[in-house]
Amino acid sequence: MERDNIIQDKSFSFAIRIVDAYKFLQKERHEFILSKQLLRSGTSIGANVEQAIGAQSKADFISKLSIAYKEARETKYWLKLLLATGYLTLDMSTSLINHTEEICKIIGSIQLSAKQS
Repeated sequence: MERDNIIQDKSFSFAIRIVDAYKFLQKERHEFILSKQLLRSGTSIGANVEQAIGAQSKADFISKLSIAYKEARETKYWLKLLLATGYLTLDMSTSLINHTEEICKIIGSIQLSAKQS
């Protein structure tokens, strides 16, 4: 029986939210450049978490998590830019930014534990 993996679950649910935001930006706001950057970085977080789970070594695990962390930081940047330029509402962006920050904290904690073990 597979046990729950919080970062795996959170990064996957975040990716779904990012895909939904991308669809909104494309259809409702007719924004085609920044939205693709958001889609790329926001869905990459979970992909890198999955790669970390299947890592071949501790160093590989830490490396993949580091990439996931960087992608989360980039996603936060695109969300803030989309808010500042009026493509996203404050409510929509705040919720997504909070989700991103939560993911960053979890990944940071996992990285610290992995480096100390």
